[in-house]
Amino acid sequence: MFELNNYHVAYGQSEVISNMNLSLRPKEIIAILGRNGMGKTTLMKSMIGMIPSRSGSIQLDGKELNRLKSHDRVAAGLGFVPQGRMIFSTMTVRENIETGLTSTNETKVPSDLYSLFPVLLEMKNRRGGNLSGGQQQQLAIARALASEPRVLLLDEPTEGIQPSIIKEMARTLKQIRDMRDLSIIVSEQVLSFALDIADRIIVIEKGEIVHDEPRAAVDEEKVSAYLSV
Repeated sequence: MFELNNYHVAYGQSEVISNMNLSLRPKEIIAILGRNGMGKTTLMKSMIGMIPSRSGSIQLDGKELNRLKSHDRVAAGLGFVPQGRMIFSTMTVRENIETGLTSTNETKVPSDLYSLFPVLLEMKNRRGGNLSGGQQQQLAIARALASEPRVLLLDEPTEGIQPSIIKEMARTLKQIRDMRDLSIIVSEQVLSFALDIADRIIVIEKGEIVHDEPRAAVDEEKVSAYLSV
């Protein structure tokens, strides 16, 4: 239901993503692993349209997204949680989530988002900048979910988050997948989190897929070797 075909992304003359082919099934969770500088964030930003691709195809439910701007990709069914969360620090929690409603006809925050993230209901009138790192990550995910995506992209969601919160985040994301019938692609460096959440583990090096296996078949030592510096 979501596909990249012969996908290339470059900065100037430097190719970062090379001839990538990737497919995502309905309700599947894929974790894309790789060391820093291997192309994970570039790939995520390109899929949501923040960085243009050089060539190839990106399709969601058969619709070509390649020439669409970011907000049009959101309207087509992509949700994005950027690295570093990028919440609006001076806006309240409720106002932050409401910015995700612009591609829908809704005017109020869906109640199920507060069910998924009860702490956001408690803090809905608090400024986003006053939340902890873990709470801000929940807010960023809730904001992305407000646009009712079919595919949710998360770029390094565990960065700067306490280990106890990381475990809870994995449970919540699987709950979101089941409740909302969506698919998830997460880029990550923390292998334990990827193993907790993913149906499939992919490793990229220098913009190319070097490892792609179902979670049940993953050799943890082999994947760890790819991630070690």
